[in-house]
Amino acid sequence: MINYNNKVFVPLSNSENGEVDLGMQFVYQQTGNIVTSTYTGGRIRSGHLIALVDEEGNLDMRYHQVNDQGEITTGICKSTPEQLPNGKIRMHEKWQWTSGDRSEGESLLEEL
Repeated sequence: MINYNNKVFVPLSNSENGEVDLGMQFVYQQTGNIVTSTYTGGRIRSGHLIALVDEEGNLDMRYHQVNDQGEITTGICKSTPEQLPNGKIRMHEKWQWTSGDRSEGESLLEEL
């Protein structure tokens, strides 16, 4: 199992229907197989995620956030890690809104 505790990830790309800004940072905390993060930036005034990590380091995630319009938005995300040659982790994410239009998207995050 990958230990995500205190790892910092930044977005490299996000689908147009996403709210994550490329200037944001996600600092992951992990206890056992539970990963959490609190985040802000761009269109997001306040956000939280919680995930379960499996033996291969995959994250099964739920998130909720308040956007710059004052709306609460929620979603699910499956994140698959890729170990880079420099030892850092790149996360390939497939997500879907569970609020609003329920559209799907993809994101790419990389460890700092």
